[in-house]
Amino acid sequence: MKKLKILVTGGGTGGHVFPAIAIADAIKRIAPDTEFLFVGAIGKMEMERVPQAGYAIEGLNIAGFQRRLTWKNLSFPFKLMGSLLKARRIIKRFNPDVIIGTGGYASGPVMRAGQRAGIPTIIQEQNSYAGITNKLLGKRAAAICVAYEHMEQFFPAEKIVFTGNPVRQDILHLEGKREAGILHYGLDPKKKTIAVIGGSLGARSLNLALRNHTETIEQLENIQILWQCGKFYEYEYMHCETAKLPNVHIRAFIDRMDLLYAAADVVISRAGALSVSELCLVGKPVVLVPSPNVAEDHQTKNALALLEKGAARIVRDGDANEKMLGEALLILENESIAFSLSESIRQLGRANAAETIARKVIGGAGVN
Repeated sequence: MKKLKILVTGGGTGGHVFPAIAIADAIKRIAPDTEFLFVGAIGKMEMERVPQAGYAIEGLNIAGFQRRLTWKNLSFPFKLMGSLLKARRIIKRFNPDVIIGTGGYASGPVMRAGQRAGIPTIIQEQNSYAGITNKLLGKRAAAICVAYEHMEQFFPAEKIVFTGNPVRQDILHLEGKREAGILHYGLDPKKKTIAVIGGSLGARSLNLALRNHTETIEQLENIQILWQCGKFYEYEYMHCETAKLPNVHIRAFIDRMDLLYAAADVVISRAGALSVSELCLVGKPVVLVPSPNVAEDHQTKNALALLEKGAARIVRDGDANEKMLGEALLILENESIAFSLSESIRQLGRANAAETIARKVIGGAGVN
């Protein structure tokens, strides 16, 4: 097998960064001599997380086009042109065998430049609703790896490969981790646990739905809440009255997602593609509260894809204060609902997604 050179581009959020790293890791396991170069957006999380994972990265001075009127949009065409030119220089210098795009600000210019240079490109689309950039790039891509059905409405059907989304390896084996999870987060082993996950920065509506129901939570004798409020909201919520309750365990950030999932009986979460893919593998009953503040409202579409298969309960963001906690309690009180949700969501899990994509990438580079 010849030594491969693979360029990986994507980032901006964990939903783009972590799949990119997972795919690179999987390729490395199959072809250890592969040389990688990542390209991200300056100032975004990939510039820190990718080097931490052991890979080289270069940054483009690129940002997204704002859908509302703002002066920042005046600089967008200049940043885009500058990023396209830099992407062309990087590709010419690195000369990759194949380019993988996982979405995000940098992905568009790099993939476009790669396609113009005649280099095979592979798209990894995490969501059930493809964004504008990926739809345009998909016409000239060698393959599009997807995690949801019915994606032929966005991409040429003959190029679609159903792979699922790559996820972190530690959540694939939760058996025997419940005790460790309870100990790690200081939980009571005799109580049922609701885990509330708002993402690394946090989710205001999820946080408010807990803070506004202090009295209700206080009266839950056999139920405890593991509450991830997010770093953005740490100062506001870490010392509120709800956080002081003995059956509430609050964290700004979750350092061990595998232990959280292992300890949880019900999970309340946003519906980002990466979170949904993890939840499908974990197989716990889930209440999804899609964020309305994302492009093309793709979190709602991700959640609806699960709802159609009886694999999740959904609460609109605007209804979170009135309904979120009640939905989780209903699941805990009804074993048949909990069992049905758990079985249905587990059927959707794809444990080997990263390896499947890795083999597609290696094949796309002309290596078998």
